[in-house]
Amino acid sequence: MGANHKHGDPLPETVLRVKSLESLLIEKGLVEAEALDALVDRYENKVGPKNGAKVVARAWVDDAYRERLLKDATSAVAEFGFTGAQGEELVALENTDKVHNVVVCTLCSCYPWPVLGLPPVWYKSAPYRARVVREPRKVLEEFGTRLPEGTEVRVWDSTAETRYLVIPKRPEGTEEMDEDALAELVNRDSMIGTREADSPTMAEGA
Repeated sequence: MGANHKHGDPLPETVLRVKSLESLLIEKGLVEAEALDALVDRYENKVGPKNGAKVVARAWVDDAYRERLLKDATSAVAEFGFTGAQGEELVALENTDKVHNVVVCTLCSCYPWPVLGLPPVWYKSAPYRARVVREPRKVLEEFGTRLPEGTEVRVWDSTAETRYLVIPKRPEGTEEMDEDALAELVNRDSMIGTREADSPTMAEGA
């Protein structure tokens, strides 16, 4: 979406055009539906989120990098070579024992593609966009995230100009883990704020 785009106006037409193109490619035998699904899955769940996981893991082990990330996320993320469309203006939000951040785009689906890939279907859904603003704790609980009563929940509305990356809390029991191993604990949803990072035990059972 461009800076002059009014949230929600051209999106349905764009979606229809994409779907029509997909159908045409499949109909003409230029691409298989399974291959297309696999490609979308790759960028939605694998490639993109792994970029963000590397950024988060570095922030967990390198205080100087973490400070750069919080001060200017766009430049700090670019140190990894993660740049491009939908990532021109990134802001990093750090979750702590006192504050838990969660991101939404209330009027469409603005999302930091360079670090998270394609947005999940639920992120684009009307129920999530409406409910997480009104009842964030309840929505988080539906994702399996139960926060202490004393933890403040902050909901951030992503826009065409500014997109957010959540730095989840580093899990306990990871003091001896190296950066690569820590990156494996960072799931996509934890960088949106709907879940927390995986524990080492969860990773071992995966």
